[in-house]
Amino acid sequence: MSRRPRALLAGAALSTAVATTVLAPTPASAGIVAPPDKIVIEIATVNGSGCPQGTAAVAVAPDNTAFTVTYSDYLAQVGVGAKPTDFRKNCQLNLIVHVPGGFTYAVASADYRGYAKLERGATAVQKASYYFQGSPDTAQASHPYRGPYDNNWQATDQTDWGQLVWAPCGAKRNFNINTELRVSAGTSDPTKTNSFIAMDSTDGDIKTVYRLAWKECPK
Repeated sequence: MSRRPRALLAGAALSTAVATTVLAPTPASAGIVAPPDKIVIEIATVNGSGCPQGTAAVAVAPDNTAFTVTYSDYLAQVGVGAKPTDFRKNCQLNLIVHVPGGFTYAVASADYRGYAKLERGATAVQKASYYFQGSPDTAQASHPYRGPYDNNWQATDQTDWGQLVWAPCGAKRNFNINTELRVSAGTSDPTKTNSFIAMDSTDGDIKTVYRLAWKECPK
């Protein structure tokens, strides 16, 4: 089998953190600041082939304003040693976010990092989508990679203020973040090589940070 980074062989963890921020003032947000009260985030469910039971641990920050998800098996691969279903992995986080009265929020940006080793001719993609339960509005982004590639990768999803998907004011809706890793052998020879992409890195110290934008609800 092709060589893999030591951190992957050791099952090094990926940390996912959620934090709050305020976008630079715009005509729609001038004078708006983050809510003065605490934002409480609860994890409703964690599901997916990239985070099966026992391979993802969730911890909420002491001040309840952030959370961390630690993965140990978020890896998509094709070729030698891979199962037919290993080419695609995903993980869906279902969050309950308690927002102080009078405010609403949206995900303004997210930074993703990991490691990939792609043979010449192989390709991979990292995708993410964000939506509120019961809402038809979905924000999504994807980042492709092409072999030969053997290095850390980093991707950022950035949403303009006018395109943000906001939580409904006055209604409690769970927020979903669905990430996906997918790899294709392409023109490479999967009988002799192995290509993979993972939410991980060689040093095992990688974090995905979700930044929230805030605005006041109509009176």
